[in-house]
Amino acid sequence: MRHPSSRALTPEQLESFQNELDDLRQQVVDDLGQRDLEHIRGVINAVRYSELAGRVLLHVSFTPLGVVAGVACLSLSKILENMEVGHNVMHGQYDWTQDPALNSKRYEWDIVCAGDAWRHYHNYEHHTFTNILGKDRDFGYTITRLTAEQPWRPVYLLQPVYNVVQALTFEWGVALFGLELERAVSGRMSRQELVGRLKPFLRKAGRQLGKDYVLFPVLAGVGAPKVLAGNLAANVIRNVWAYAIISCGHFTADTRVYTEEETRNESRGQWYLRQLHGSGNIEGSRGFYLLSGHLSHQIEHHLFPDIPAHRYPEMAPKVRAICDKYGQHYNTGPFLRQFGSVLKRIVKYALPIKDAKTDTPQSAPPSVLKSKTIVARRTARDKKLAVA
Repeated sequence: MRHPSSRALTPEQLESFQNELDDLRQQVVDDLGQRDLEHIRGVINAVRYSELAGRVLLHVSFTPLGVVAGVACLSLSKILENMEVGHNVMHGQYDWTQDPALNSKRYEWDIVCAGDAWRHYHNYEHHTFTNILGKDRDFGYTITRLTAEQPWRPVYLLQPVYNVVQALTFEWGVALFGLELERAVSGRMSRQELVGRLKPFLRKAGRQLGKDYVLFPVLAGVGAPKVLAGNLAANVIRNVWAYAIISCGHFTADTRVYTEEETRNESRGQWYLRQLHGSGNIEGSRGFYLLSGHLSHQIEHHLFPDIPAHRYPEMAPKVRAICDKYGQHYNTGPFLRQFGSVLKRIVKYALPIKDAKTDTPQSAPPSVLKSKTIVARRTARDKKLAVA
């Protein structure tokens, strides 16, 4: 249950590691209050005002600068709503406020994917089975090969290309992902279940298409083409941004994957280790963190998914100190480096190859990695003796 560069923990050390993370979480829970409520309400106001500014500018502007400003404002609104408000509210981060507008089970966000579908396959499936092959469908979204343990198929040769398409249309990919169409195609989903999944998808998709590509363009009259194009541009910008940020969460070079066998009957401490080693952070400014929905701190998010995300930058140094204390790898780096490693991983595993250095999958259990290292050292020693 550890990263190859991390120290193996004894049962006593693992329990102590778990307790320190539990204590950190409780400290923050005990401190939740007015400033957390003011933060999320402030962001919601920013979402509303930036959307209003964007809609107005797109409608009344007839200069390129005005249209660009309108697209920028609308993009900002959609990014903040999806990343900092929608995703975090639906995780239950603000249920303690008892504000109906912040209720995790009722919130519906400004994106094609229906909230209920997201709550199931993201909040439950992904956060429970993080990076477990065959269980966490978020790892590669069932269409991208990211480890040698995934069987190679010729279609993966195209994954560098269709990942570009996925970035541009990310909200649609997220929505379709929730339908589990691969089960329907393989005959593992009944017609009744498929229809049950399609109805909320079509309802939400119709609402989003109607708002951005029918209602507001019609209201613009002769300016309809300009408004439609502006709305499309804002959605694409949001899609590309979300794709880039979210991909850095679990697809960077230093994140590892797991088998079901490894994670069977895992303790809470082992669950913490899996979340830690299966996630990666990206470093930046406070503004960058906000625009990322604080998914810049994916490690802290996976350790404490129901803690208000704006608290993660405060918690990160303490989490890292705990990791250092117990010799655990803490995966973090600048955005360009982390995203660059994601792109390299996508290209690398598009080919039918294993890991170059050891021919061992990244997710191999520590015992396998250890045995490989021992064999390599013995081989090197024997060669030296032979030369001597």
